[in-house]
Parts: sequence; structure tokens; C-alpha cells
Amino acid sequence: MIEPHPCAVVPVYNHPDTIASVCAELSALGLPVVLVDDGCDPACRQTLERLKDAGHHLVTHEHNRGKGAAVRSGLAEAERLGYSHGLQVDADGQHRVDDLPAFLDAMHQTPQALVVGYACYDDSVPKARLYGRYATHVWVWINTLSRHIRDTMCGVRLYPLAAVNALLRRHGCGDRMTFDTEVLVRWYWSGGTLENLPVRVHYPEQGVSHFAMGRDNAQISLMHARLFFAMWPRIPSLLRRRRRQP
Repeated sequence: MIEPHPCAVVPVYNHPDTIASVCAELSALGLPVVLVDDGCDPACRQTLERLKDAGHHLVTHEHNRGKGAAVRSGLAEAERLGYSHGLQVDADGQHRVDDLPAFLDAMHQTPQALVVGYACYDDSVPKARLYGRYATHVWVWINTLSRHIRDTMCGVRLYPLAAVNALLRRHGCGDRMTFDTEVLVRWYWSGGTLENLPVRVHYPEQGVSHFAMGRDNAQISLMHARLFFAMWPRIPSLLRRRRRQP
């Protein structure tokens, strides 16, 4: 079996105060870093250029295209560079870096699996965000006829690049906040192996969120509706898979 060759993939949209420390933490784990500048402002772009000069790989979107588009660009570039797996991590530093080695261990144990983080929050989590996530969790459980996917909105997951990029060439899974959820549902529908691992999450007091309440909630609602109707022809295969799961 070929030895896995992972990198980190970090989509960035205006996080100049945290991205350097995120890169340093990932480098300390021995991970090369593929950064995606998703149309950042000049201050953040200068920071990313300095990180590029320091040896990190940088993909640039001239205009903001959304998190989903940034992750897709990063995963495609990581595969082009010869990596086998991409560990997606958010740029805002909210995830505990000491939870990440478990994802790399899982990669060695089950290299074909998509390993998904499920968020373990401390008291810093905004209650509206916490409760809103559960609505998406319920819809995912309906659209997969399973509770196997514990969290489709956590920004930490390890992708087997060749298989996921092939899936994304068939289904783009959205350019913005719908991406993280839809790619996991479609991966599950395709029969892909999926594992869940805990990730501790802390929301910094001065943290920057790019979630647009009206636009993104509307797009997420439409995504769940599309997936619900697309799920119906898959019911027999989903029920068979459910019976096989422990």
C-alpha cells in the first residue's frame, strides 16, 4: 500500500490576526499548508504573501467566491501537488491543534475514509449558532436515513483527495456555507467510508464570522430541500447500508 502523503488545506477570508499562528501549528505537525486566499482585503493578502514567501503554498481568488469554492480550489490544488489527503482546517484558530493528530492516525488506519470532526464546544459558543446547527443535523439524519454523520458543519475534516475531487467534479456542493454539509451527504450517498472524531472548539471574543444570516440560511434551507427530494430514489440503498452499520 502506498504511504499516505497529507497536507493541510486552509480557506482564508480576512483572518490576518490568526492565520500565521494556524500555519505555525500545522507546520509543527509536519503538514505542508495549502492556503486559499478567497478574495481577502489588502491587509490579509499581505499576510498571506508573507506566508507564501515563508514556504507555504498559496492559491488566490481575485474576488470572494465563498468557503465552498475556496475549499474546492484547495483540494484540487493539493491533489495536483501530489498529496493524497487534505486536512481542512479553519483560518480563525478556533480549533484545538492537539486534536488534529488523531485525524492523521485515522488516515493511516483507514486511508480511504473521509474523517469528519464533530464539535465539542466550551462556554464561548454563541447559543444561536449552537441551536441552529442542530436543525441542520436533523435534516442530515433525515436525508441519509442515519445518524452516522455526527456533525456536518465542523470545519475540520480529512479528505482522501482523489475520491473526493472525483465526487466534486460530479457535484459541486455549493460555493458558500452549504458546501461542508452537502459534500458529506453526497459522500455518504456514494457509499464512501466515513469516520467521526471529536474536535474542541473555542470562539475567540473578537473572532470574525463571515456567516451571512439571511443569505446563508436561505441557501442552506434550499440545499436541505434539494437533498430531501434527491434522497427518495436512494431509500432502498440507504436502508441496506443502515442495516449493515453496527
